[in-house]
Amino acid sequence: MRFAGRLTTWRTTNPCRWSSGDQDYGQLVESYCYRVASVVGLLSIEIFGYRDPACRTYAVHLGKALQLTNILRDVRSDAERGRIYLPLSELARFQVSPEEILRLEYSPRFFELAQSVAGRARQFYQQARETLPAGDRRSMVAAELMGAVYWRLLCKLESRRFNVFGLDRVRLSRGRKVALILRTWCGFICGLGPPGYGG
Repeated sequence: MRFAGRLTTWRTTNPCRWSSGDQDYGQLVESYCYRVASVVGLLSIEIFGYRDPACRTYAVHLGKALQLTNILRDVRSDAERGRIYLPLSELARFQVSPEEILRLEYSPRFFELAQSVAGRARQFYQQARETLPAGDRRSMVAAELMGAVYWRLLCKLESRRFNVFGLDRVRLSRGRKVALILRTWCGFICGLGPPGYGG
């Protein structure tokens, strides 16, 4: 019945598209990120199988972290489609106008805005790391691989000072992804180390 309930939520809320409007962090995270990412995570753990109910909390936190990372990475491609997924309350706080983003203008103010969003993402990665039950780590290997890859993507965005308006989309190389996946996988097989993110 839990699975059916998640599927109903997904059907009734997808597509769920935000554009510039009256939007704050609560709306962004609880309405958008939860529905397009955390719900997918909740569906996935039902397929993976788990024993500890805390896995559901883990899936919610990790889904929000991944989606906030996506939002930061895709600012340019979203703007080119006339969409802004960043919370307007934060745009106002850092004095970044929607028009600047739609014109693909990078500035120190945008850096501070993006840094704020990244800070929220880091909090969710940390919460996911802390709430993953030790007894269910092995069954969550696919989710943990995603977490490791997206964590490194967030780190790369930070190293570029969130200048996502260039023609080259920020991404990890194939070799880097393979290395991360192998390292995370080996950690699971050997039972060594914490999750590869949020530290």
